[in-house]
Amino acid sequence: MVRTNERREALAESATDYVLDHGIAGLSLRPLAAAIGTSDRMLVYHFGSKDALVALVIERSNARSVAALRAIPAASSPRAAVTALWEQWQQPVVARCLRVYAQTAALGLLGQEPYLSAARRSNQLWTAAVSDLLVRSGVPSRRARRASELVDATLFGLLLDQPLEAGSRHVGVVVRDLADAVERISKV
Repeated sequence: MVRTNERREALAESATDYVLDHGIAGLSLRPLAAAIGTSDRMLVYHFGSKDALVALVIERSNARSVAALRAIPAASSPRAAVTALWEQWQQPVVARCLRVYAQTAALGLLGQEPYLSAARRSNQLWTAAVSDLLVRSGVPSRRARRASELVDATLFGLLLDQPLEAGSRHVGVVVRDLADAVERISKV
């Protein structure tokens, strides 16, 4: 039994790495299985179904990005925390996870499971991590949820727009404006 659990764990990690490289939209078990050195039947054996594997991969991807957010040290101000968050979002580990989240959320918006439930769980954990950083950086806890939703919506929008607006120079200005807004929210 221990070997089965170890194999399941190794497959889950490999599947997560594969999805981070190739995306979750349109994921097919056969190419995934071939890429990680197993068969689609063995994936179903270990995870029960494609949906169960997809949900686990999304959860692991989100856990990686949340861990990166939680590793950000408290900043000297709410303004500095927003800048630190944006810098972290640019790092490959988080950026790859956010691309998987974007695909998950899009499929979830269409009502597809397990994407809808996975996106909801991801949102809760992500918002908590952003709120925690903001509180540790001087945002009063009673305002942290409001500030974290503003930060998340804005930074995620910027992340989605960046590839579409190559060479755009407004991103830095928007991040500074967002940082100023969060600073104001923390003093209201």
